[in-house]
Amino acid sequence: MKVLWITVGVVILDQITKLWVKSRFYYGESIDVVGSVLKFTYIENPGMAFGIRFAGPWFFTIFSAIASVIIFVLLYRMRHEALTGRIALSLVLGGAIGNLIDRSLYGRVVDFIDVGIGTTRWPVFNLADSAVTVGMILLIALMIFEKEHKEDETSGLKVKNKELPESEERDIWQTPE
Repeated sequence: MKVLWITVGVVILDQITKLWVKSRFYYGESIDVVGSVLKFTYIENPGMAFGIRFAGPWFFTIFSAIASVIIFVLLYRMRHEALTGRIALSLVLGGAIGNLIDRSLYGRVVDFIDVGIGTTRWPVFNLADSAVTVGMILLIALMIFEKEHKEDETSGLKVKNKELPESEERDIWQTPE
């Protein structure tokens, strides 16, 4: 289960960046990193990724904990499967754990990556959210391409491709030269 190092790496990077933001920024402070396209804006999010809210903070904490356990079990069961799927799940697990740590420590998730043009902005997010998003995109792509691959395969019956002899029936459909 070497892919768990990806999970550990995501959690460590996520927590280091969040601690850096909390120690260097005032709540609501924003600085331009790449013009106004990429900013670091310190906020704390009581909802899910990208500011989605539909339940209380305990719901998200419990949901993240259960999801983390389920993903870990899936990773264990898939330990002999294709690497790409395990990497995708490791990214999702790392992001879930990173945000679970925030919910446990602060009751909210620290967000700081602010992307957009002018006043048109994406909701502020963090590295854990990015890892979950990339992992989910990978999983969806794998499911789509796996489905297409399976549809292309035959039923499993092996058929020899042998040349059929010329027949009079085929001859009548040929145009004369």
